[in-house]
Amino acid sequence: MEFEFWWLLAFPLFFVLGWLAARIDIRQVVTESRALPNSYFRGVNFLLNEQPDKAIEAFLEVVKLEPETVDLHFALGGLFRRRGEFDRAIRMHENLLEREGLAEDQRLRAMAELGQDYLKAGLLDRAEQVFARLLDTPQRGMARTFLLEIYVQEKDWQKAIDAARLLEKETSKPLNAEIAHFHCELALLEAARGRPEAAAAELQQALAINRLSVRANLMAGDLDAAAGRHEAAIADWRLVETQSAAHMALVVDRVLGSYRQLGRLAEGVQWLRALHARQPSQDVFNALYLAVSEAEGAAAASRLAREELRRNPSLRTLDRLLEAELIHAGPDERESLQAEKSLIAAHSQRMMRYQCDSCGFKAKQFYWRCPACGRWDSFDPERREGEG
Repeated sequence: MEFEFWWLLAFPLFFVLGWLAARIDIRQVVTESRALPNSYFRGVNFLLNEQPDKAIEAFLEVVKLEPETVDLHFALGGLFRRRGEFDRAIRMHENLLEREGLAEDQRLRAMAELGQDYLKAGLLDRAEQVFARLLDTPQRGMARTFLLEIYVQEKDWQKAIDAARLLEKETSKPLNAEIAHFHCELALLEAARGRPEAAAAELQQALAINRLSVRANLMAGDLDAAAGRHEAAIADWRLVETQSAAHMALVVDRVLGSYRQLGRLAEGVQWLRALHARQPSQDVFNALYLAVSEAEGAAAASRLAREELRRNPSLRTLDRLLEAELIHAGPDERESLQAEKSLIAAHSQRMMRYQCDSCGFKAKQFYWRCPACGRWDSFDPERREGEG
């Protein structure tokens, strides 16, 4: 490729054009910055100095002086909501909606923000009204998501099912696991009303929607056991292992209870030994220890605890070993062993917790839906040793 001398003439031209463009941009920035009130810059300075409360007051002054600053209204409203100052957030977004000449997209955004303010403030009826008005707008996907959250909070499970199905169509996001839980919640209501057949029908719906619904099989077993159908209950509960082996920690006590009712505890112990070999866990071991102690005696339970302590040392296993050793301890040893066991048992019970994998919330009992973050199926079904 030959060098063209006219390119040398083009370089100064490109330089001049770039310089002019930069000058124009700088002048525009300076002009816009001069138009902003001093309060705006004070607010920015407060933010940089990590003084958010003073920054908010400065920005509020900007909003009073320059009411056309729509984006600043949105920013402050969202900030108030995150800080839990719901009244201020509501006022900020209501003021926007009352403004004349607001663009349609900004009006819809203000409605969506106001609906979230109401929802976070616990004003569910008002929030539902706002989101219902957004269903025929481009904000309908977001509106359906929040309407579903409202129905779950209100425990209106049939509305939650209907809303989830519409949301699936709107977003193509599968919600079969959540819908199965809603049917399980309806089953609980039917069982409480003394209608086990209706409850069983809801559980069948749950399994038809989500064949991996551990909760549905667990509850089906509970219904069978309550009706004295222990063989059927055992079959329901043992199916859980094919759905989620980890959830067997929630099932083992139920299975052993039905084997006990059938007078076949030894068969239950044999099954539980095999399960623990396949899926070792502290909760499964604890159930096995108690069953062995009942069916085979303290010596067998002690051997079991020693073997488990070598394989998987934990405070809970040590507590069980000391419990077994106490039975055969002499008078001289009993007092010291009892003191050790009491100390270890108390510490172990404080440490054993279920935990949400989503937000880290810890609880003594298992939840299908985390009380802190609202996620379904986020709790580890096995309790873990950790900080209390």
